Amino acid sequence: MTNYKKLIAKQLHQDFKSAVEIVEVPLTAPANHEILIRNKFAGINAGFDTLLCRGEVSYIKLTPPFDLGVEAVGEVVAVGADVSGFRVSDAVITTVRGGGYREYQVIDASLAVKVREATPEVLNLVPTGVSALVALEQVGEMQSDEVVLVTAAAGGTGHIAVQLAKLAGNHVIGTCSSEAKEKLLQELGCDRIINYHRENLQQVLKQEYPKGINLIFECVGKQVFDTCVDNLAIRGRLVSIGYISEYGRSIEQVTQARIYHQLFWKAASVRGFLMPHYQEYIPEARDRLLNLFYTGKLQVSVDSTPFLGLESIPTAVAYLLSGQNCGKVVVRF
Repeated sequence: MTNYKKLIAKQLHQDFKSAVEIVEVPLTAPANHEILIRNKFAGINAGFDTLLCRGEVSYIKLTPPFDLGVEAVGEVVAVGADVSGFRVSDAVITTVRGGGYREYQVIDASLAVKVREATPEVLNLVPTGVSALVALEQVGEMQSDEVVLVTAAAGGTGHIAVQLAKLAGNHVIGTCSSEAKEKLLQELGCDRIINYHRENLQQVLKQEYPKGINLIFECVGKQVFDTCVDNLAIRGRLVSIGYISEYGRSIEQVTQARIYHQLFWKAASVRGFLMPHYQEYIPEARDRLLNLFYTGKLQVSVDSTPFLGLESIPTAVAYLLSGQNCGKVVVRF
C-alpha cells in the first residue's frame, strides 16, 4: 500500500459537511524517532470540529486545507530506528490535533501512549475522561459530601463526570433527554435523574434542592446554563466546559441583569474550562483513569450507532450535535 485517505477541511464554512473532503495522500515511512500507526477508531468531537471548520476556535488560527480529528486508537505498524519504547502490533492512543480523521498517522513516538488493547472505550478516557477529571478537580475543586449536578450526563464527557463525582462521595444529579439515557444513568448510580422532556429542571432544583447546588459540570449552555447559575449554592462553583446547544447555530443574544447579581450574594463563581490550559495535569489524570477502567471501577459507554469509515464522519458529527448519542461517539476504520 502506498496511499491512504484522510479527512481535511478544504474551506472554512458554517456547516461541517460543506467544509470537509476526503483526500488521498502518500504513506510515508517513519523517521528515526517516529512510529507509523494504523488508526482503528477515532473519537468524534462535534463541537470542536464544527467551531474549527468555522474558524471560531480562538486559540487556533488555521488556513485551509488543514487536517481534522483528535483522539485515535490504533496499532503500531512500523517503528523508526531510534524508537525503543514501541514495537509493531502495540496498541496505542494518540491525541494529536489532525491525527484522528485519517487511516494512518506518522507521529513522534513520545506523543503516543501504550494501552492494553485498541478499543473504542479508551477513546472515552483520553482525552474526554481526562477533561472531566481535571475540570471537576482542578477547576471545580470537587470535594466529598456535596451536591454535584452534571448536565448532558449521558454524553461522552458527562457519564464519566457522573462516575467520578460518585467515586468522590457526592450526591449526583444528572440531566438527560431520553429513557435510554435515564437507564444508563441509573446503571452508573446517579442519585437523581432529570429527563428535561418530562420534568422542569428549574422546578426540580428549587423544590428538591432549596439550598442550591455545590458544584455544576455544565456543557449545554443557553437556558440550561441560566438555570444552573440561578441554582448555585452559597460558595457554589459552576464549571463551563462547553455550550453544545449553540455549536451548530448562531449565538443567542441575551439581555438580562448582569451575572454578578446572582453570584455576589452567594460568593458563588462561574469558571471556564479548556483542556489546553491545563496540560500539566494530563499524564496523572490519564494514568488514573486507565487504572480505574482496568480495575472495573469506571464504566465506559460507547454509543451503539455504527459509523464506518471517513465517509461517515459528517453524519457522526451531525448525530452528536443533535443530542441523540448515549455515551461516546466513535468512527471505526
